[in-house]
Amino acid sequence: MVYLTRVEKFNAAHKLWVENWSEEKNKSVFGKCSNKNWHGHNYSLHITVKGEPHPDTGFIIDAKVLSKIVNTEALDYLDHSNLNLDVPFLDQKLQPTSENLIKAIWERIEPSLSKFNCKLHRLVLHETDTIYVEYYGE
Repeated sequence: MVYLTRVEKFNAAHKLWVENWSEEKNKSVFGKCSNKNWHGHNYSLHITVKGEPHPDTGFIIDAKVLSKIVNTEALDYLDHSNLNLDVPFLDQKLQPTSENLIKAIWERIEPSLSKFNCKLHRLVLHETDTIYVEYYGE
C-alpha cells in the first residue's frame, strides 16, 4: 500500500460563540476565537490517499487531479469565506471549529475519489503552526 499526500492552503474567518452564554463565558471558553468581529486563519490541509500505483502511470491518483477534486468540492467554498455564514455544506448548528471543519471536508472529498484507484486515508488540518487536527473518517 502506498500513501500520497497533497497539501492545499486556504484562508477563512470564523467566530466561536454560544448565544445563550455571557460574553465573559464565551471569552473564557473560546478566547480570541470569540471576537465579535470574527478573526481569520491561514489553514493548511494535508490530504492523504492510499492505494496501489497504476501499472501504466505509476500513480495512485494524479496529484493534479487530487488537487482539482479538493478545490472543487471544498476549498472553492472555504477559501476567503466566513465559516459561520458563507459555506453551504457546513452545519450552522455546529461551531466552525477545526474538528467540525475537517469532518465536513472529508464528507465532501471522499465520494469524488470513488472512481479512482485510491481511498481517502487521512486529513490533517492545521489551523495555526501549533494547532492541528487529524481525521481518518471514523
